[in-house]
Amino acid sequence: MGDNVLNTPPFYTTKDAETGSLSRRLFRSYDVMHVALRLVCLSASLASVVVMITAKEKSTMSLYGFDIPVYSKWSFSDSFDYLVGVSAAAGVHSLLQLLMTSRMLLRKSSIISSKKHAWLLFASDQVFAYAMMSCGSAASGVTNLNRTGIKHSSLPNFCKPLHSFCDRVAVSIAFAFFGCFLLAMSSVLDVVWLSAY
Repeated sequence: MGDNVLNTPPFYTTKDAETGSLSRRLFRSYDVMHVALRLVCLSASLASVVVMITAKEKSTMSLYGFDIPVYSKWSFSDSFDYLVGVSAAAGVHSLLQLLMTSRMLLRKSSIISSKKHAWLLFASDQVFAYAMMSCGSAASGVTNLNRTGIKHSSLPNFCKPLHSFCDRVAVSIAFAFFGCFLLAMSSVLDVVWLSAY
């Protein structure tokens, strides 16, 4: 009986060790991707806010032969205010998550402590992703109106005299949509973590 015990290969122990090693590598690569996404999302959110709040311009435009001074600033539009507020909130969310995950990585532990934590991250990433999509869409509508004017009326294309302002707004909106995409990718990673947990 002693010989049988000694000659039995430890298949279970080896397989268990391999599975544990694979699981650790999967979670470690997830942690690295999660931190990278948070860092890029924070950068995109900050860029969206900074570019938008610096969007202002003075110029003149011709309307029915009269030169009229025009001035535009991001704070004149509720949609642009909304974009700044949501982008700033998404940036704060990304910063807090980045600080928490960095602390966990320094402790050499998984950045997600439990399934509840993963579900909370998934829900918050979804909320901010939809909010970023919403504010980007609202700001896009106003920007499109500024570029095209209103058909069948005398409202002109304001982006001709205020091209720098409109370009800055467009860049800010692009960063907002990029931030939305990154938050959506973070949600996908949360689902991957939950399925592998």
